[in-house]
Amino acid sequence: MPEFLGPIAGFGVTFATMFKKPVTEFYPEEKAPTAQRYHGRHQLNRYADGLEKCIGCELCAWACPADAIYVEGADNTEEERYSPGERYGQVYQINYLRCIGCGLCIEACPTRALTMTNDYELADDNRADLIYEKDRLLAPLQPGVEPAPHPMTEGATAADYYRGTVR
Repeated sequence: MPEFLGPIAGFGVTFATMFKKPVTEFYPEEKAPTAQRYHGRHQLNRYADGLEKCIGCELCAWACPADAIYVEGADNTEEERYSPGERYGQVYQINYLRCIGCGLCIEACPTRALTMTNDYELADDNRADLIYEKDRLLAPLQPGVEPAPHPMTEGATAADYYRGTVR
């Protein structure tokens, strides 16, 4: 091919795409589905009776390579029971300005209290609002379920909760 035809061949690609139908996304109105195992926003899960699965062990914070998680555990009492075990996560924070979405915190959790949802809209105009506290991370209660603190289900032990036999 002669040298002077090189630039003309490059314009051929541009010319061919000029007549193709444009691909337009209507993102805010029509959200595209995410992959099934997409790592989005974190969620602190609950048992079926409303008690929290987090036992305040801080393993998720230790596993986080970005130091984005802060957990402060506290002891349950018979008057105020937030989880079936001896302890619960009194303070739980995830800093999404630091989180890299690696999922190591999920793997470190011994009770499957922490999982990741498909929610990917984490943008905000205020840096302080990107530090999620426990109230924004907890899974919503099922209808008719009493929020913690409350006693464990009658006749159930902590082992029943961990095995998933409590309804």
